[in-house]
Amino acid sequence: MTPLALALALAMAVAVPQEEAEAKPARARELGIRIGELPTGPLNAITDVEGVAVGHCSVVEGDDVRTGVTLVVPRLGENSFRRKLPAAVFTGNGFGKAAGFTQVEELGEIEAPIALTNTLSVGTVLEALARLVLEQPGNAEVRSVNVVVGETNDGWLSDIRGQHVRAEHVREAWEAAAKGPVELGSVGAGAGTVCMGFKGGIGSASRVVAAGPWTVGVLVQTNFGGSLRIDGRPFPPRGDPREDRDGSCMVVVATDAPVDARNLGRMAKRTMLALARVGSVMANGSGDYAIAFSTANPIEAGEGSVRAVRVLRNDAMTPLFQAVVEATEEAVLDSLFTARTTRGRAGHVAQAIDLEVVRRVAAGH
Repeated sequence: MTPLALALALAMAVAVPQEEAEAKPARARELGIRIGELPTGPLNAITDVEGVAVGHCSVVEGDDVRTGVTLVVPRLGENSFRRKLPAAVFTGNGFGKAAGFTQVEELGEIEAPIALTNTLSVGTVLEALARLVLEQPGNAEVRSVNVVVGETNDGWLSDIRGQHVRAEHVREAWEAAAKGPVELGSVGAGAGTVCMGFKGGIGSASRVVAAGPWTVGVLVQTNFGGSLRIDGRPFPPRGDPREDRDGSCMVVVATDAPVDARNLGRMAKRTMLALARVGSVMANGSGDYAIAFSTANPIEAGEGSVRAVRVLRNDAMTPLFQAVVEATEEAVLDSLFTARTTRGRAGHVAQAIDLEVVRRVAAGH
């Protein structure tokens, strides 16, 4: 190679942006990481629960908008208002703007898809999602609907004050909702999030409990601080691990097990054990919320004033608790491992985690 060709080659190598040079995103299991003991579902995602679908709309505009909407649809193709599902919520640390939680807590039901977005777009998403539910066939006379909207604050990477999420973005996520593999990482409501010093995003995982067999699926939106641990092993921090502990995490849990609202609440609580395992301390400024629902025993409109259903006993719940903890922990890790380095507002950059270092940590080095 001539000196000129060598110089040009070196210049091109130096010019390759970090965003393009980093390793291809991978999920935890592709990196040799096996969280827990239970087997996963076929997709290792919340959509392993029959009927559950996920839809994203990423809102990426110019240099300073990195945000979006993610919807979890409990039973795709069904009218959730006419076929409500048992559900429960849990608040780990309430520094957040979770909408619709009080009615779920009071009645033990959900009646619409669950939406995730950024902090200052909760109102827009709530209004748009309510309108979409009201437009469904059979809902012409509905005068009240409870939609659940969770959020994290993506204002470090995105111009959150600009409130760039609009009603059409919610509709786009609604129309994009599908069963099958879930797109993970810097997508939808995870487009602009940061987690424990690295680029965060959307993660998902599932576990199968032999007793049913039943499936437990989890989807997370990660935007919280802490000192990352991977399967119990500390990961080299980016910067001072004592800084940037604030943030938030939304966790959605789905199962096909016949669990009532009370025990769904117990499942939702267990998600916080997983956040602790990956390094969160649920800091003062962190909004950490979970909502859990079961696709079993739907509450049919007009079915009468008395319901007779079969539900799991308390002493049958432990395997489902284990499934929730394992799936949540893996979903958080997958949100990090599948995220891309992202440059956003004010030139801020959230660096993707170094997957080669992850491999070494997973190998015990």
